[in-house]
Amino acid sequence: MSVASKPSPMTLMSNPQPSGAFAWTQEPAGRVLRCRPLLDIADHFFTTRDLRLRDDEEEWVRVARTIVVAPDALRLVHQVHGRGVLVARGAAPAGRHWPDADVIVSDDPSVAIVVRVADCAPVLIGDRRLGVVAAAHAGWRGTVQRAAPAAVTALTETFGSRPADLMAAIGPSLGPCCGEVGDEVVEAFRDAGHDAAALARWFAPGASGRPHVDLWRANRDQLEAAGVPSDAIHVAALCTKTHARVLHSYRADRERAGRMAGVIRVKGRR
Repeated sequence: MSVASKPSPMTLMSNPQPSGAFAWTQEPAGRVLRCRPLLDIADHFFTTRDLRLRDDEEEWVRVARTIVVAPDALRLVHQVHGRGVLVARGAAPAGRHWPDADVIVSDDPSVAIVVRVADCAPVLIGDRRLGVVAAAHAGWRGTVQRAAPAAVTALTETFGSRPADLMAAIGPSLGPCCGEVGDEVVEAFRDAGHDAAALARWFAPGASGRPHVDLWRANRDQLEAAGVPSDAIHVAALCTKTHARVLHSYRADRERAGRMAGVIRVKGRR
């Protein structure tokens, strides 16, 4: 069994309380959050402020140790707030020549796929029938572009997944409590074809009267619309800005913000 499949539970009261499907563990990557139902399908975790994940290669070694792959088997992309897809098989090319994409899918247990966030929503998906996995980077721009449904489509078209067999975990991100945006964001959703009923669910006025976006609800709704069962979509419900002492938040720290990682890997022999 891998380290990732036998997590060590944490009891530190200083950690914010996620929704019931999630639990904190202590790993070489520091404090990490895992979705317990998804662990039955795929090794995975979400990192915290314990790593900055900028230019320190040793931190990436700690991520690789936690997910039990070689450091060069961590597959990342240059995230551009879209819905482009990388199919990841085998070790990464030498150097940081990451392709532009915001969705990664894999059927290769020798690699781990990674998205980086600091307020955007990391979405990890596993297929309970085939074991294949996906990771999506879904900030408000990616949610406009339907990045999470693009991950479902990529699994279906690339590996033959059935949406009804998928399970998704939406990790810590900017919550509706702190997700103040301008009217132009609402317009971007409308211009992309999201209907009035969806906008009414995904936006609500904050105390200032400006709209607040609910990335958790929007990505849940989009995954459901793509065919993922409602009871197989788990949301950590931890706001990065509210819990900025534990989680990286660009809204809280601006240019000083580090990055968190959503990491997932196909289970299999090593």
